[in-house]
Amino acid sequence: MIHARTRRLARSTVLLISALLLFPGSAPAQAPERRAVDVELCLAVDGSGSIEDDEFAFQRQAYAQALTDAKVVDIVTSGFNGGIAVALMEWGGPTSLHPIVDWTLIDGPQPAADFAEALLAAPRKATGWNSISNAIAFCQQWIESNDFEGFRKVIDVSGDAGQFGGMPLELARGLAVEAGMVINALALNYRSGGMTGPGGMPLSEHFYRDLIGGPGAFALTVDSEDEFLDALIRKLILEIASLPETPQAN
Repeated sequence: MIHARTRRLARSTVLLISALLLFPGSAPAQAPERRAVDVELCLAVDGSGSIEDDEFAFQRQAYAQALTDAKVVDIVTSGFNGGIAVALMEWGGPTSLHPIVDWTLIDGPQPAADFAEALLAAPRKATGWNSISNAIAFCQQWIESNDFEGFRKVIDVSGDAGQFGGMPLELARGLAVEAGMVINALALNYRSGGMTGPGGMPLSEHFYRDLIGGPGAFALTVDSEDEFLDALIRKLILEIASLPETPQAN
């Protein structure tokens, strides 16, 4: 449980996140009734200064391929509601938090292809260095303000370096988990032998210890670029398929 005094540390960040979410084309305050989906999945992708341009382009392409992979689409359509809600944001420094593709119902191959096309067409926006905590807070706010209601709410963070700047990571994680969300992670451990977490600890250990949270949370490590796409596909399948029991009719 997050102590009441620590919540004061998050107030300014929450206000900032709320302001950032008011980007052009966002939904009005009075949203329509939420649509039931199996999962609300917020993809929080590292676009910080540690990601070189060629790595960034490769990363975008891999996400597009993973989301349209036949195995992923089959899992998406096999759930109780036959669809999931997906959005993708890119993060950098504490104030560089950017919606790239807004919340989209994916319930078959065509919506997945449309999402991938929108992702590949979007410009790079994130700058600065590795505020994983503010990215988590952003995703929490974005999930809570969308028009969907999922059995599970998942924040999916990928990154090639540890937390730096913004609100305390422990606080951001705790608030999201208290709100009923699961935080999973993908540690990109292939840049120059892998970047590290606090005190030089291995990045994967940092993500396990400090980042992931909630029921069934997990982190995967990618040790070479060749593994990235397969790891993304595996992670998406695990996140989408790990549903609670379907509610029984009275």
